[in-house]
Amino acid sequence: MRPAKDRVKNITKILGKEYPDPHTALRHKNTFHLLVATILSAQCTDERVNRVTPHLFKKYKNISDFARARQAGLEKDIRSTGFYRNKAKNIIAASKKILRDFNSRVPDSMDQLTKLPGVARKTANIVLSSSFKKAEGIAVDTHVKRLSGRIGLSKESDPDKIERDLMAIVPKSDWLDFNYLLVNHGRAVCAARKPLCADCAIKTLCSSAKKFYPALK
Repeated sequence: MRPAKDRVKNITKILGKEYPDPHTALRHKNTFHLLVATILSAQCTDERVNRVTPHLFKKYKNISDFARARQAGLEKDIRSTGFYRNKAKNIIAASKKILRDFNSRVPDSMDQLTKLPGVARKTANIVLSSSFKKAEGIAVDTHVKRLSGRIGLSKESDPDKIERDLMAIVPKSDWLDFNYLLVNHGRAVCAARKPLCADCAIKTLCSSAKKFYPALK
């Protein structure tokens, strides 16, 4: 198997053909909605978040509404996403900080976004890539973590270290789409328990394919 850096261009090219419209599955109408939805998506599926946010964004119509939200009320509204106490606390605090420190606008840099409560690199990368088309890193979520190890792009388990490995081998021109390509592939083919290696377009470039698909030579 060739080194990861030699394979990753072909992997990205092939997945780009398989999933020609890579984008976040989180439904949103503006950057702040995306920020809130991404915070809610921690340890929660995008599908579940998309069930919660329509009601949430009708009840809280703007950043000021979230900043004035009562903790108990917001917790109730987002309870089904899990870890709701901490998420509610962070959303309220982040809203207040955006109003106070960023002139009511979601900041557009990694350094500023990660100063918001509840916003680590993964969330910041999603907001930057989807709303601002800025590539300052590669978001490492559950799918990216799993596929990076399985395909052989990183041996690390810590998301920040995985991101550093990916940034070293993935051309920067592909950073905007790379997370979404792996997420789409993880959902459609490379499932956690039973990957569909026989149907995988990149099986010959995957270091684990033979393990799951012995017929591959």
